[in-house]
Amino acid sequence: MNKDERLEALSAFLKSQRAKLLPQNMGLPAGTRRRTPGLRREEVAQLAGVSTTWYTWLEQGRDIKVSASVLDNIASALQLTVDERRYLTSLALETSSGIHLLQEELPQISPSLQKILQELKNCPTIISDRRCTIVGWNEAATRVFLDFEKIPPEQRNMISLLFARKEFRRLAVNWEDFVSGFLAIFRAYYGQYFEDEWYNGFLAEMKLTYPEFNRLWEQSKVSSAPEVLIEFRHAKAGKMLFDLTSLQVRGSTDLRCSIYTPAQESSTEMKLMQLMDRS
Repeated sequence: MNKDERLEALSAFLKSQRAKLLPQNMGLPAGTRRRTPGLRREEVAQLAGVSTTWYTWLEQGRDIKVSASVLDNIASALQLTVDERRYLTSLALETSSGIHLLQEELPQISPSLQKILQELKNCPTIISDRRCTIVGWNEAATRVFLDFEKIPPEQRNMISLLFARKEFRRLAVNWEDFVSGFLAIFRAYYGQYFEDEWYNGFLAEMKLTYPEFNRLWEQSKVSSAPEVLIEFRHAKAGKMLFDLTSLQVRGSTDLRCSIYTPAQESSTEMKLMQLMDRS
């Protein structure tokens, strides 16, 4: 993204985080004349120890000088997580991964990672790249989700598939929670690789194609490894509960391993084994 797009993303992030905080939880009076949810700009400035004018300029996306120490104070005032702090720092200080990848070709999965995929027989597992494009999966993922082999490689982006394919909408009991986990990962990448123009083009296309995407994107968190419990209603197996664990694969390419582990004290693993036997 260019400078204007980066500052616009910074502005939107600060506003959304400020709106999530309740004044009474921050030791501030709730008041009766609040026109919008969350804290006021002057309250964030007070908590961060900066002037209201300076913080207002920052939230408006103006091109002003920002220091790491002041950003840390703002992050504390907004009660940001570790991943959210990194996201804020990347946008405000214009720090990226330093990696400039055109990524015209999909990353290759190493034999050892492919072996891990095969061994996770009772855990649907998906390998995706820094653009959330699916580059690997195991048999369990095929049985629970869909057969990714039948989807052209250029159409295997997990974010777009979640909105485009009816299979995912029917599968997830709470589809928005299902989507939110991947959007949190995607936003973390968006902040890390803000120099890659692909992200803005992709976001613009998603907002234009799927009306509900914009709302979910604005509400999305920032997390490099969200852990959530997902409930599926599988057409053949019925109710299935999975814990999603997302792991970053260290190496020359930025890959992520999303593992759906059958929830303990549920019949999910047995149902999954029956699905695998039918195949």
